[in-house]
Amino acid sequence: MTKAPAATDHPADHPAGDPADQGADQGADQGEDASPRPRNRRGQGLLLREEIVRAATALIVRTGSDQAVTLRSVAREVGIAAPSIYAHFPDRDAIVEAVVLEAVAQLHRAITTAVAAHEDPVDSLLAGCAAYVDFGVREPARYRVLFVRSHPRPEVPAAETPGSRQGLDAFQLLVDNLEACVAAGRSSSTDPFADAVGIWTALHGQVTLRADLPGFPWPPTDIVERMTRSLGRIDS
Repeated sequence: MTKAPAATDHPADHPAGDPADQGADQGADQGEDASPRPRNRRGQGLLLREEIVRAATALIVRTGSDQAVTLRSVAREVGIAAPSIYAHFPDRDAIVEAVVLEAVAQLHRAITTAVAAHEDPVDSLLAGCAAYVDFGVREPARYRVLFVRSHPRPEVPAAETPGSRQGLDAFQLLVDNLEACVAAGRSSSTDPFADAVGIWTALHGQVTLRADLPGFPWPPTDIVERMTRSLGRIDS
């Protein structure tokens, strides 16, 4: 599938993150592009930061890609001039990273809540996996940006990218749940980590394929339970 061209303001002249491109954003948004917006009262800087993140999230959800996020587009969405963004974010990549952190935190909370609602280890495992797929199916654009970003920072190791710690915590929860099933004599897995990788791979495939092939006659999402039981070697 061919990606749509990035919705940058001057793609041919200034790559994303280039100071010249940022300057172009500033000049444009100080003029007719910026909608009037009341100035935040003293102490409300955090509110503006949250509005910027919400605006970037809305752009990603509407377009299905973080390529729509530029300083100009975010400023227009919030109704501010682009220079106002620099008090909170150094560039557009930092804004996207904030969206990623918020999305992965929400995903982690959904899984944790689902798992905690059950005492039986198998029920907890199944509930956590169902919550993962439910988030991805309901929020396909936000889910996708967790894994695919159009302007990655090559100088940042993968283990230190935004959301990586929370993502690892969510995966460890899957491993812990499967180990609990083994300890309870409900799973015959001899390598819970490897089997958890298999489950996660299957869940991720469910989410991404359902988003990319909406016309396919997908069975109900209860197939997630069948996959989890099979890959987790659940005996009962």
